[in-house]
Amino acid sequence: MAKMLALTDQLVVGVDFGTLSGRAVVVRVRDGAELGSAVFEYPHAVVEQTLPATGRVLPPDWALQVPSDYVDVLRNAVPAALKAAGASAKNVIGIGTDFTACTMVPVTEDGTPLCELPEFRAEPHAYVKLWKHHSAQGQADRITELARSRGEKWLPRYGGLISSEWEFAKGLQILEEAPEVYAAMWRFVEAADWIVWQLTGNYVRNACTAGYKGIHQDGAYPSPEYLRELNPGFENFVADKLAHPLGQLGDAAGRLSGQAAEWTGLPAGIAVSVGNVDAHVTAPAARAVEPGQLVAIMGTSTCHVMNGAELREVPGMCGVVEGGIVPGLWGYEAGQSGVGDIFGWFVDHMVPPAYHEKAREQGLSVHQLLSDLAAQQQVGEHGLVALDWHSGNRSVLVDHELSGVVVGQTLATRAEDVYRALLEATAFGTRVIIDTFIDAQVPVTQFVVAGGLIRNPLLMQIYADVLDMPLSVIGSENGPALGSAIHAAVAAGAYPDIRAAAAAMGSVERDVYLPIPTNVSGYEELFTEYLTLHDYFGRGVNEVMRRLRERRRKARAQKGQD
Repeated sequence: MAKMLALTDQLVVGVDFGTLSGRAVVVRVRDGAELGSAVFEYPHAVVEQTLPATGRVLPPDWALQVPSDYVDVLRNAVPAALKAAGASAKNVIGIGTDFTACTMVPVTEDGTPLCELPEFRAEPHAYVKLWKHHSAQGQADRITELARSRGEKWLPRYGGLISSEWEFAKGLQILEEAPEVYAAMWRFVEAADWIVWQLTGNYVRNACTAGYKGIHQDGAYPSPEYLRELNPGFENFVADKLAHPLGQLGDAAGRLSGQAAEWTGLPAGIAVSVGNVDAHVTAPAARAVEPGQLVAIMGTSTCHVMNGAELREVPGMCGVVEGGIVPGLWGYEAGQSGVGDIFGWFVDHMVPPAYHEKAREQGLSVHQLLSDLAAQQQVGEHGLVALDWHSGNRSVLVDHELSGVVVGQTLATRAEDVYRALLEATAFGTRVIIDTFIDAQVPVTQFVVAGGLIRNPLLMQIYADVLDMPLSVIGSENGPALGSAIHAAVAAGAYPDIRAAAAAMGSVERDVYLPIPTNVSGYEELFTEYLTLHDYFGRGVNEVMRRLRERRRKARAQKGQD
């Protein structure tokens, strides 16, 4: 039944900028009803092989984007969502946005991305570095090693390891590999803040990404002395390329500019909330803002976010930031670099044609066919255990030189067996994260799932069984966009704070999947095997994965020279 819209209803718009597309949703302020949504696919998608402007071949582990795609989301998805809602733009009082992170844009002083300048069209480092750009692992290792040797107090706040996905590793890579780009860059800007800049004309750096991705703790970034020891040219990275006043979550970053009003069809002057991360903004949408309520946003990757009442140091986490999710609590983050990406890779490249044909005959996706076949198995029937590191490991090892493994394959192994083993591997990866939190005295009392992978019942049941926890699901198909809309409502003054807005506008279905005792015991045995592989390949016992990565890089470089 369609939700009825009164002429006087106040509305907000939330826009979620994901890995492959942007989604806009129109939300009613008084109850969070989602009245209409629209999606715009990025024309350039993820640039991983060659630059679109010149065809220049990219090295391994690169992931770039084209910033004009983001503006096209505003031009297309927002008006389409309004139309789908049957809503008048006059009723909209605010707009909020969220972004994948850490996604970085090198810009000039007026916010122009360097890749849009003629002199840098052919330079890969001038483009947006997407969150899953992992070629700065060497820089990340040096950042971690130096911080450890110097006893930097901020390092334990990030689980003792700094990721190649984050701001400092990516910035240092630009300095060392493209110094002309580094010199021309006025600021190295989170895409979450760049899109707000486009909407308002104001550059406001959000406190969430500054804390989790920019090593901003207790009011300060890493010192110039530390940065100089990394590289003398990096000494003023914070002062010259990063530092900027911070906006707090739920605050207004500014007002919608006339130009952005033309793009979106929204009224000029409405509130634009401070930028945010797609994962962290989802917690209020799932009504998971109290300590111990862990939200797993499961899509191409998974981000785990949770509030805690106290500050703890958790090995291998992505970060803990005061007020990083909601004011007054410590926001914890962990994650897995590949989840849906792994399933998609397997279907696209490893599944025999006969399965694709059978799926077409039955009117199913290949994912659905494989899930249906895998669901018929008992736990352990396939005889396999896999490691979910096809995109490296974000938590708790924080090492993007790691890679995927499937152990136990025989000539009897079939596609559905490997598919189920990969589903299970991602659940085991989440189990490692939750156990690490608990061991560090950060209780995990509830597990809530958001994101597109909610649609796979087999996957959800596997997670409930592996974790031995009831699994709740967000009540929205547009979790991040709804979360951004909630922040827009706060920025517009409709609610006093994020907690109040979450209570009124968020949505969750509690305990949808319950653990099956026989499956729990079976998975406990398989998890032990997973941990054996996890520690053998991931904790320095055997460096074969790193050696293979290096051999691949050398071979690719040699091929490019021939």
